[in-house]
Amino acid sequence: MTKHFNTIVIGIGGMGSVTCYELAKRGKRVLGLERFDIPHDMGSSHGYTRIIRLAYYEHPSYVMLLRRAYELWRAIEAKTGEKLLHITGSLDAGPSDSWVFKGSLQSCLEHDLPHEVLTGREINERFPGYRLPFETMAVLQPEGGFLEPERCIVTYVMAAMAAGAEIHGRERVIEWEPLGEGVRVITEREVYTADRLVITAGAWNDQMMPFLRGLAIPERQVLAWLQPTRPEYFTPARFPVFNLLVDEGRYYGFPVHAVPGFKFGMYHHFQETAPAEQMEREPRPDDDAALREFAARYFPEGCGPTMSLKSCMFTNSPDKHFIIDLHPTYPQISFASACSGHGFKFASVIGEILADLAERGETRHNIEFFRLGRFTGQDRRPIRQAQGGPGTGDRHSITPRSQVPGARSLSGGHLDGRVSTLAETGKGAIRPFW
Repeated sequence: MTKHFNTIVIGIGGMGSVTCYELAKRGKRVLGLERFDIPHDMGSSHGYTRIIRLAYYEHPSYVMLLRRAYELWRAIEAKTGEKLLHITGSLDAGPSDSWVFKGSLQSCLEHDLPHEVLTGREINERFPGYRLPFETMAVLQPEGGFLEPERCIVTYVMAAMAAGAEIHGRERVIEWEPLGEGVRVITEREVYTADRLVITAGAWNDQMMPFLRGLAIPERQVLAWLQPTRPEYFTPARFPVFNLLVDEGRYYGFPVHAVPGFKFGMYHHFQETAPAEQMEREPRPDDDAALREFAARYFPEGCGPTMSLKSCMFTNSPDKHFIIDLHPTYPQISFASACSGHGFKFASVIGEILADLAERGETRHNIEFFRLGRFTGQDRRPIRQAQGGPGTGDRHSITPRSQVPGARSLSGGHLDGRVSTLAETGKGAIRPFW
C-alpha cells in the first residue's frame, strides 16, 4: 500500500530541515527525503560556520526577513537547548563608493539598525587581525555573527522527528509527477503520495524542475582554513565576521571556531559552473594559492599553515537574488532555489515561508521580490490548477544532465543571451546587487 503524507519535502539541508519542522509542529504528516547523509558535505550547507548579519548590502528588502530569521534561530535554540547562533559583530567593508559599503549603510539607515562607520585604520586598531587599506570604509553592525550549519540541520531534523515527521537519509528521488491535485514521488526504495510537495534540493533543483535550467546554476566554491600565527587575534571575541570588497574580489571570513584555522573564501571563486553531478569537488593547488595570496595581504597574522580546504556549491540566479515560489504549472508544489551563496542565514524563515506555501498556497511574508515571474515574464500565480496524473506524460525523472546551455563551464566560457533579462529592466526592476 502506498504511503500517503500531507507534504513531502525533497532535500533535507538548511531549508528542507526547517520546512519539515515547521509543518510537523502544525500537525501535518511530513516525509523528508535526502539522497545523502543527514547532514552531509556534498551541497551547500556544511563547513562549520555560516555568516548571519542584519546589515544587508545586497538589498534593504532582506532586512525584515532577517529580523524574523533571528527570532526563529533563537526560538529553536530555546526549545532544544542547542547553541547555534554566535554573535561577533559583522563588518561590511570596501572602497567608500562601493556597493558593499554604501548598500550596507543604506540598509542600516532604512531599518534603523545600530551601527558604526569605521575607516580601515580604525578597524586595524580595534581588530588587530585585520590589515586593511586605510582608505577602506566599513559598517560595523553589532548583531552580526555566525551559525553552525551542520548543528542547525541536525537540531531541526531532531525537532521535526520529535513533532512526528518522518525523515529518510540516503534515499534518492528518481521521479515525481502530479497526481490529481497532489503528487506521487518515486524513490530508489518506495513510492509515496502526498497532497503537497516542497523541493529544496539546492544544486540539484534544476534536475527536479527543468524550468530552472539557466536560472539556478551550480557553481564551485572553495573555502580555506589557515592557522593564525597570532591566534589570539582570531577568536570570536576579537574578530568580527566580514564581507570585504578589495581589488582581488569580494571575500568573506570568520574567526576560528570548531576546527583549527581562520576560515575565509572569495565569492564566486574562479566562476566555475557545472551540473551538480559533474562538479569538481577536490580542492586544487591553485585554489590554495589564490586564497593564501589574499590572506597574506589583508590578514597577515592569519596566514599560517593551511589546515583545511573544502569545496561546496553556490546555486546562482541571474540577478543573484533568491527564487522562492509555487511551481509555475502545479500549485501543489513549492520550492526555494538559487540562494546564490547568501541563503543559509535565512533558512529558519525560508522554512516558515515554504511551510506556509505548502499549507495554504500563500505566506504571511512578502516574497514578491523572489518570485520566479521576474525571469519568465509570467503572472506570479500558477497558470492553472493542474489535474496531472498517470497517463498525462508529465513525469519528472531525476537524472544527471549535461552542462547547462550558456553557463561558463570548468574550461571557460560565459553566460550567453538565452537567460531572460526581464528582472533587470523596467520601472521598479529587481537588479543584480553588484
